[in-house]
Amino acid sequence: MGKRSDFKRRVGDDYRTIDHRAVRALKPYLKGVRTFAEPCAGDLDLVKGLEDAGLKCVMQSDIKDGDDALKLWSFKGADAIITNPPWTRALLHPLILHLQKFAPTWLLFDSDWANNKHAVPYLTQCSDIVAVGRLRWIEGTTNTGKDNVSWYRFHHLHTGGPHFYGRST
Repeated sequence: MGKRSDFKRRVGDDYRTIDHRAVRALKPYLKGVRTFAEPCAGDLDLVKGLEDAGLKCVMQSDIKDGDDALKLWSFKGADAIITNPPWTRALLHPLILHLQKFAPTWLLFDSDWANNKHAVPYLTQCSDIVAVGRLRWIEGTTNTGKDNVSWYRFHHLHTGGPHFYGRST
Protein backbone atom coordinates (compact mmCIF):
# COMPACT_ATOMS: atom_id res chain seq x y z
CA MET A 1 0.00 0.00 0.00
CA GLY A 2 2.87 2.37 0.67
CA LYS A 3 5.34 3.99 -1.63
CA ARG A 4 8.25 2.48 0.32
CA SER A 5 7.43 -1.20 -0.06
CA ASP A 6 7.41 -3.76 -2.82
CA PHE A 7 4.01 -5.19 -1.92
CA LYS A 8 1.55 -5.24 -4.81
CA ARG A 9 -1.38 -2.89 -4.29
CA ARG A 10 -4.73 -4.51 -3.64
CA VAL A 11 -7.25 -4.28 -6.46
CA GLY A 12 -9.33 -1.12 -6.08
CA ASP A 13 -7.09 0.01 -3.20
CA ASP A 14 -9.14 -2.27 -0.97
CA TYR A 15 -7.60 -1.48 2.41
CA ARG A 16 -9.99 -1.94 5.30
CA THR A 17 -10.53 0.82 7.85
CA ILE A 18 -10.14 -1.52 10.81
CA ASP A 19 -8.13 0.79 13.07
CA HIS A 20 -10.41 2.51 15.60
CA ARG A 21 -8.09 5.54 15.65
CA ALA A 22 -9.49 6.65 12.28
CA VAL A 23 -12.98 7.25 13.70
CA ARG A 24 -11.68 8.52 17.03
CA ALA A 25 -9.68 11.26 15.27
CA LEU A 26 -12.65 12.36 13.14
CA LYS A 27 -15.45 12.27 15.73
CA PRO A 28 -14.72 15.71 17.34
CA TYR A 29 -15.13 17.38 13.92
CA LEU A 30 -18.54 15.90 13.16
CA LYS A 31 -20.62 18.36 15.21
CA GLY A 32 -24.15 18.44 13.79
CA VAL A 33 -23.62 15.32 11.68
CA ARG A 34 -26.14 12.63 12.55
CA THR A 35 -26.34 10.69 9.29
CA PHE A 36 -23.74 9.73 6.73
CA ALA A 37 -23.29 7.96 3.41
CA GLU A 38 -20.37 5.61 2.71
CA PRO A 39 -19.82 5.20 -1.06
CA CYS A 40 -16.61 3.11 -0.79
CA ALA A 41 -17.84 0.87 2.03
CA GLY A 42 -15.83 -2.27 1.35
CA ASP A 43 -16.42 -4.70 4.22
CA LEU A 44 -18.31 -2.03 6.24
CA ASP A 45 -15.55 -1.52 8.82
CA LEU A 46 -15.80 2.28 8.68
CA VAL A 47 -19.61 2.09 8.68
CA LYS A 48 -19.52 -0.01 11.85
CA GLY A 49 -17.00 2.29 13.52
CA LEU A 50 -19.03 5.41 12.77
CA GLU A 51 -22.27 3.76 13.89
CA ASP A 52 -20.56 2.69 17.13
CA ALA A 53 -19.68 6.38 17.56
CA GLY A 54 -23.39 7.30 17.37
CA LEU A 55 -23.92 8.13 13.70
CA LYS A 56 -26.44 6.51 11.39
CA CYS A 57 -25.50 5.23 7.94
CA VAL A 58 -28.30 6.03 5.48
CA MET A 59 -26.51 4.81 2.36
CA GLN A 60 -23.62 2.46 1.67
CA SER A 61 -22.19 1.26 -1.60
CA ASP A 62 -19.02 -0.25 -3.00
CA ILE A 63 -17.43 -1.18 -6.30
CA LYS A 64 -17.44 -4.81 -5.06
CA ASP A 65 -21.22 -4.62 -5.33
CA GLY A 66 -21.02 -3.23 -8.86
CA ASP A 67 -21.53 0.37 -7.73
CA ASP A 68 -19.08 2.97 -9.02
CA ALA A 69 -18.99 5.89 -6.56
CA LEU A 70 -18.50 8.28 -9.48
CA LYS A 71 -21.89 7.24 -10.88
CA LEU A 72 -23.84 7.71 -7.64
CA TRP A 73 -26.23 10.65 -7.63
CA SER A 74 -28.24 9.98 -4.48
CA PHE A 75 -26.88 9.92 -0.97
CA LYS A 76 -30.32 9.77 0.66
CA GLY A 77 -30.08 13.15 2.36
CA ALA A 78 -27.02 12.26 4.42
CA ASP A 79 -25.59 15.07 6.52
CA ALA A 80 -22.11 14.07 5.30
CA ILE A 81 -20.30 11.64 3.06
CA ILE A 82 -17.56 9.82 4.96
CA THR A 83 -15.26 7.29 3.31
CA ASN A 84 -11.80 5.81 2.92
CA PRO A 85 -11.55 6.15 -0.88
CA PRO A 86 -9.02 4.63 -3.25
CA TRP A 87 -5.77 6.60 -2.91
CA THR A 88 -4.75 6.20 -6.54
CA ARG A 89 -4.82 9.78 -7.79
CA ALA A 90 -6.61 8.88 -11.02
CA LEU A 91 -9.52 7.65 -8.87
CA LEU A 92 -9.20 9.95 -5.85
CA HIS A 93 -9.26 13.29 -7.67
CA PRO A 94 -12.48 12.63 -9.62
CA LEU A 95 -14.08 11.35 -6.39
CA ILE A 96 -13.23 14.60 -4.61
CA LEU A 97 -14.89 16.64 -7.35
CA HIS A 98 -17.94 14.39 -7.57
CA LEU A 99 -18.78 13.66 -3.93
CA GLN A 100 -18.37 17.20 -2.59
CA LYS A 101 -21.28 18.36 -4.76
CA PHE A 102 -23.77 16.34 -2.69
CA ALA A 103 -22.77 16.92 0.94
CA PRO A 104 -19.76 17.88 3.03
CA THR A 105 -17.35 15.04 2.27
CA TRP A 106 -14.76 13.59 4.63
CA LEU A 107 -12.11 11.46 2.89
CA LEU A 108 -9.36 9.48 4.63
CA PHE A 109 -6.09 9.27 2.71
CA ASP A 110 -2.36 9.95 2.89
CA SER A 111 -1.19 13.13 4.58
CA ASP A 112 1.50 13.75 1.95
CA TRP A 113 -1.20 14.50 -0.62
CA ALA A 114 -1.70 18.06 0.69
CA ASN A 115 2.00 18.84 0.27
CA ASN A 116 2.23 18.10 -3.43
CA LYS A 117 1.55 20.23 -6.49
CA HIS A 118 -1.24 17.97 -7.77
CA ALA A 119 -3.34 18.89 -4.70
CA VAL A 120 -3.42 22.61 -5.50
CA PRO A 121 -6.62 22.56 -7.63
CA TYR A 122 -8.51 20.76 -4.83
CA LEU A 123 -7.26 22.56 -1.72
CA THR A 124 -9.46 25.64 -2.22
CA GLN A 125 -12.55 23.53 -1.53
CA CYS A 126 -10.90 21.62 1.32
CA SER A 127 -12.09 23.21 4.56
CA ASP A 128 -10.38 20.97 7.13
CA ILE A 129 -7.45 18.59 7.40
CA VAL A 130 -7.37 16.41 10.52
CA ALA A 131 -4.10 14.54 11.09
CA VAL A 132 -4.55 10.93 12.19
CA GLY A 133 -1.07 9.39 11.99
CA ARG A 134 -0.28 5.85 10.89
CA LEU A 135 -3.07 3.29 10.90
CA ARG A 136 -3.22 -0.48 10.78
CA TRP A 137 -4.88 -1.63 7.54
CA ILE A 138 -4.31 -5.37 7.48
CA GLU A 139 -6.33 -7.56 9.82
CA GLY A 140 -4.27 -10.01 11.84
CA THR A 141 -1.16 -7.85 11.93
CA THR A 142 0.06 -5.42 14.56
CA ASN A 143 1.96 -3.36 12.00
CA THR A 144 0.80 0.04 10.84
CA GLY A 145 1.18 1.39 7.34
CA LYS A 146 4.25 3.44 6.47
CA ASP A 147 2.28 6.54 5.52
CA ASN A 148 0.62 9.02 7.85
CA VAL A 149 -3.01 9.67 7.01
CA SER A 150 -5.42 12.55 7.45
CA TRP A 151 -9.11 13.21 7.13
CA TYR A 152 -9.87 15.85 4.49
CA ARG A 153 -13.20 17.67 4.38
CA PHE A 154 -14.33 18.95 0.98
CA HIS A 155 -17.43 20.90 0.00
CA HIS A 156 -18.18 22.66 -3.26
CA LEU A 157 -19.42 25.79 -1.44
CA HIS A 158 -16.21 26.21 0.57
CA THR A 159 -13.47 28.54 -0.65
CA GLY A 160 -10.27 29.72 0.92
CA GLY A 161 -8.49 26.49 1.70
CA PRO A 162 -8.18 24.31 4.78
CA HIS A 163 -7.65 24.65 8.49
CA PHE A 164 -5.18 22.10 9.78
CA TYR A 165 -5.71 20.18 13.00
CA GLY A 166 -2.76 18.21 14.36
CA ARG A 167 -3.03 14.88 16.13
CA SER A 168 -4.52 15.07 19.59
CA THR A 169 -2.78 11.90 20.83
